[in-house]
Amino acid sequence: MDPASGVTIVGGGLAGCEAAWQAVSRGCPVRLLEMRPQVTTPAHTTGLLAELVCSNSLRSAEISSAIGLLKEEMRQLGSLIMAAAAETEVPAGKALAVDREAFASAVTGRLEAHPLVTVVRREVATIPKPEETGGPVVIATGPLTSPALTAALQDLVGHRQLAFYDAIAPIVAADSIDRTQVYSASRYQDGPGDYLNCPMDAGQYQTFIEALAGAQTVPLRDFEEPRYFEGCLPIEVMLERGPETLRFGPMKPVGLPDPRTGALPHAVVQLRQENRQADAYNLVGFQTKLTYPEQDRVFRLIPGLAAASFLRYGSIHRNTFVCAPVILEPTLGMKGQPGLFLAGQLTGVEGYVESAAMGLLAGINAARLTAGLAPVVPPPATALGSLITHLTMSEARHFQPSNVNFGLFPALGRKVPRRLRGAEHARRALEALAAWRACLAER
Repeated sequence: MDPASGVTIVGGGLAGCEAAWQAVSRGCPVRLLEMRPQVTTPAHTTGLLAELVCSNSLRSAEISSAIGLLKEEMRQLGSLIMAAAAETEVPAGKALAVDREAFASAVTGRLEAHPLVTVVRREVATIPKPEETGGPVVIATGPLTSPALTAALQDLVGHRQLAFYDAIAPIVAADSIDRTQVYSASRYQDGPGDYLNCPMDAGQYQTFIEALAGAQTVPLRDFEEPRYFEGCLPIEVMLERGPETLRFGPMKPVGLPDPRTGALPHAVVQLRQENRQADAYNLVGFQTKLTYPEQDRVFRLIPGLAAASFLRYGSIHRNTFVCAPVILEPTLGMKGQPGLFLAGQLTGVEGYVESAAMGLLAGINAARLTAGLAPVVPPPATALGSLITHLTMSEARHFQPSNVNFGLFPALGRKVPRRLRGAEHARRALEALAAWRACLAER
């Protein structure tokens, strides 16, 4: 590879931006191709890089959780996404949430100002070939890859490209919430009570689920097949599994006693602050494919939201990913395609942080190729390594996207009390990461 040609990255989402940052941090020039705002998508609303289209939450910040550990690993590896998140954080209890516009602006500003980064705003309809660009190529076009590039990817990987659907939760204006009907609390009293909680008694819950069950949804297009990710099911799909499903899912009241009565509600809808101004809240776990009028009708049955002003309605969009065990090397290079990497949700991970983490590794390895160095694979005991193991070592026939979780990690090898397992995984992972980083510095 020609070091002067640098790395070509297609896609300016979280993964593409992280890949670009990792490459330029190693002195490698980057050409970052992003189609927005010239060509938009059903979910994006701006032309900013790294725009968050679903929740503004990056999930748990606790290092003893798998996702919190992944964040810490990324910080130690110089992640741009984690740095921008720290700069734009908003209160969310023990979770890391960001002001989404400030976050995207921070990432965009850092990359556009970097002397080694060239941002090109145009749609890419075919997959660039490393032998033509003169350097490695990273495809990081995410869940809303354009139809033309999706077709090109389909031609490249054949029938093994798969599709599923992500659903987006609604956002309501803070001043439209009836504060007399809700209360502030974090589950199990953790944190300062950053969530607003909308309590329901049994009768209100029954009314709500009956309305939800009879609500009209947006029909899928003829070419779409309903394949939902289990960690991001629309609430109406959850309800189809039984009338109590929501009470054991996003409407779980456990750990959220109403301070006005001291009793647990029958069900609870949680609202999380969306931005620093605290003038917007999203409905936690309320991904949906209801029509907009039905969202108006059904969600206003939630106590406190009778007069809700919806700043953004929930929606559903197509997502794409490859069968990673067949398609990808543990370096995130594509098998049989020297110099071509995939990153982000295309690889088969699910979640903002996981997607960015795949960009981080792809960026490191693309930069290493330009420097004449061999690509690297993170230790299996790390959160990053556990995701790579899932992607490349799973049984292809049953492969499904996954968030990071301790079930993907190697066994601890000794008995550890359940309450201490997360901390022990974190200790082992960070030790392995430190040794890996030392090796990277030597070559």
